[in-house]
Amino acid sequence: MTGLPESMPTLPRYGEATLSDLACSVLCCLGVPDEPNPLQLSEAQRVCLLVVDGLGWELLRDQPAAAPFLSELAVSGRTLMAGFPATTVTSMGSLGTGRPPGQHGLLGYQVAIPGEGGLLNGLRWDRRVDPVRWQPGPTVFERAVKAGLSAFRIAHGSLRHTGLAMAAMRGAGYQAADTLGALAAEATAVLRQHDRVLAMVYYAGLDGTGHECGCTSEAWRYQLAHVDKLAEHLAGALPPDTALYITADHGMVDVAEHDRVDADQDGDLQEGVALLGGEPRARHVYARPGAAGEVLAAWREVLGARAWVVSREEAVEEGWFGPVEARLMARIGDVVAAPAGPSAIVASRTEPRESALIGMHGSLTTADQLVPLLALNAS
Repeated sequence: MTGLPESMPTLPRYGEATLSDLACSVLCCLGVPDEPNPLQLSEAQRVCLLVVDGLGWELLRDQPAAAPFLSELAVSGRTLMAGFPATTVTSMGSLGTGRPPGQHGLLGYQVAIPGEGGLLNGLRWDRRVDPVRWQPGPTVFERAVKAGLSAFRIAHGSLRHTGLAMAAMRGAGYQAADTLGALAAEATAVLRQHDRVLAMVYYAGLDGTGHECGCTSEAWRYQLAHVDKLAEHLAGALPPDTALYITADHGMVDVAEHDRVDADQDGDLQEGVALLGGEPRARHVYARPGAAGEVLAAWREVLGARAWVVSREEAVEEGWFGPVEARLMARIGDVVAAPAGPSAIVASRTEPRESALIGMHGSLTTADQLVPLLALNAS
């Protein structure tokens, strides 16, 4: 296949309307000094930030019957952009640090560990990699506590001590909540018990349903209805002078079998490649020494109009990751590939689980990038 994508990538507006901008704006509205407020959020004593994994703006927009409460809020809501890649590791890094990917360094689902010849999976982590050294900057929770606020994370108990949590969200108290009802109850208790508090509530079930069943499936719509009730219950229990913000870490698309290119079955996509990182809709391709140019040419030739394929230098110059710190450059692939439509670059042999998913995300399309910012203030 030859040719170039007909559309242009939807590049994140870092510094204006991305998840990292939401994080620092929340700190500012809580009175934390020296934090910018690009989203112009109003002052509040308490903030509850509900992060629904996988709740893309376009998916929510298309399902008003399944989510009447969220859809009503969406009438006066707005959109943010996730950042690249539009994936949980990177987006939670942005929400947890208030900085774009090129500054916090959590640059994808799987990225190279420079000098080690291997990949770091940001969800499963690797005990040999110190999360604090990987992301040494202060988190939003650490900055909140330093300014005299209380800070809490409310999420499934299994997420308390993960490498991602230590890298991007350290500094917060943790309230384990393994069901939707428990999430609402624990968050409500935290908000009522503290005068000045930042509480981040995270729910992963919608994303998991989309991956396994598809984001256009009945199962996904039923799961969205449960999320809608969670949001409604939180909103109904807010103490006075509390702001509730609802957002997501990325959107999602369903990828049909005929829209999958298998890198493990295509010799041209393997030639000169040392490591294949990222995920099916956001690939970091690490070339063998001296082979970056050939790898770039081959990937462009094979993928053609299916993907935006650029060199590391082009991705940085075009702002895919926002400003990139020099020490983080080697974590980015020599070649970066992002599907331009509902397609994917799978690796059936080396990534069987990821390659079998129905719903996928990560790219620079509006379906991947746009997430809601819904707001409700209790007076």
